Amino acid sequence: MTSLLRGGAANVNSAARRRRTAAALGAVSAGLLVLSACDKPTPLATVTVGSNSVNTEASCYNDGKELEEAQIKSCLQDKDVKSVKIDPDEKVRFGVDPEMAEKGWTLLMNGQPLTEASKKTYVVIPGSVFFNQQYGGGGKKSTVSLLEGGKGSESKATGLWSFKFEKDS
Repeated sequence: MTSLLRGGAANVNSAARRRRTAAALGAVSAGLLVLSACDKPTPLATVTVGSNSVNTEASCYNDGKELEEAQIKSCLQDKDVKSVKIDPDEKVRFGVDPEMAEKGWTLLMNGQPLTEASKKTYVVIPGSVFFNQQYGGGGKKSTVSLLEGGKGSESKATGLWSFKFEKDS
């Protein structure tokens, strides 16, 4: 036999159910509101050496809008960038998001262009290049940046991603 709630007991359960439903809807709405206030993450740049990969978001990025030359120079001086140990005998692989590749990007070493502008999502460079004075490197450290647009590309610079390369040998 099934027992059904009658009278006031039925009203108490449905009122509790309505409060829980309203609270759940309120929590979902608040969560969506918080998420809509968040900034869209910048595209990622990735460096892979052997089986080790390091990725980073942009040091400078204005949602794909043009950056001022002063902003780029300031970002090139940024000391808070990820470090990557590079064996000069290894190949260094650079990967970018497709939207970054569409705009074109240039590889910079210590602020100077190292490659021509590329629209590829993946480029491979010998590790020895980053410590060779002939290419603007030298010593045991180099700052390597990926510049979206600008410097050799037909578009204006819109983003900069940087890594600190340390010689590992």
